[in-house]
Amino acid sequence: MKILDKYLIKKFLSTYVFSVLIIVLIVLVIDYGDHNDDFVRSEAPGGKVFFDYYLNLAPYWANYISPLMIFISTVFFTAKMAAHTEIVAMLTAGISFRRLMIPYTIGALIVGIFSFFMMGWILPKANANRIAFENEYLHERFFFSDRDFHLTVAPDTYVYFSSYNNQSKTAFDFTIEKFEGNELVEKLSARRAMWVDTLEQWRIYDYKIRELGIMRDNIIVNRSHTDSTISMFPKDFESNQSIQETFTINDLQEQIKLLESRGSEGIEPFKIELYQRFATPFAAVILSLMGLIVSARKRRGGVGLQIAIGFVLAFVYILFYIMSKGIAESGNMEPLFAVWLPNIVFSVIAFVMYFTVPR
Repeated sequence: MKILDKYLIKKFLSTYVFSVLIIVLIVLVIDYGDHNDDFVRSEAPGGKVFFDYYLNLAPYWANYISPLMIFISTVFFTAKMAAHTEIVAMLTAGISFRRLMIPYTIGALIVGIFSFFMMGWILPKANANRIAFENEYLHERFFFSDRDFHLTVAPDTYVYFSSYNNQSKTAFDFTIEKFEGNELVEKLSARRAMWVDTLEQWRIYDYKIRELGIMRDNIIVNRSHTDSTISMFPKDFESNQSIQETFTINDLQEQIKLLESRGSEGIEPFKIELYQRFATPFAAVILSLMGLIVSARKRRGGVGLQIAIGFVLAFVYILFYIMSKGIAESGNMEPLFAVWLPNIVFSVIAFVMYFTVPR
């Protein structure tokens, strides 16, 4: 690696880290101002506020704004170099613009790879602690209020219960129905089913099993209890606000398989979260190169125009991301396409703009 590469990578990473730190500190100060009264009202311990909330909120925001900070910081330091005629000097010395893109790509890959491992396996644990704190001290306690709830737990196997208490983890008027084609072949009815943490199973009380068929119609009555390993868990009935952010990549893949096997609705947020974790590193590279292209030309009047263009393009990127994500969550767009749409659009824009830069 040449001295020039080390210089540009150092400028890239230092400007990016400084920008992220400044924005995250501003966000944390604003958040504290918004939630200070809530902390006092809920009597949240100071240690929990710092360690469980803000220590986990900071990396969440740092990762969330990472692609945009890459773009804006790239525009900022590259425009300053262009204003000081450093870019012109590099090109005059015989360095091609394509060669100049290499250290930017390396810097973006460093950030992107680090961000991928953070999003994939480290941040989910931090998000779990943060969201648990929010549910305990900032939000009202969640109660599962759905009535007459139906759930597919396996192919041709369905669960019904009239109500569920998520505090005691108990379902009432509990039923399991098994079908063969369109024919009901077995039905279990019980007064209640309770989750047993030590067994990680449902314990079904006061149950009755009825076997149906052309040649049989048997009723098996048992007033005691039985344990069941059906694919239904207490977490299915807890607050699902931002729950996908608490899953590692492996957990997301398992959750998607589980929801697909059930034929359940609400699978889109999990798919979007999974695809987003793979798309973000590519976004870092695309936005860094676009930032270089936008700001490499020396302009009269200083760097203000280039920085303004950078902010406008950053706004457009956010707009694309929010719109495509919202459409995908509503089920009107394939999640994979929705996640990659901003990257695709900005790649095309960067490719077109590449032919306008000085050589």
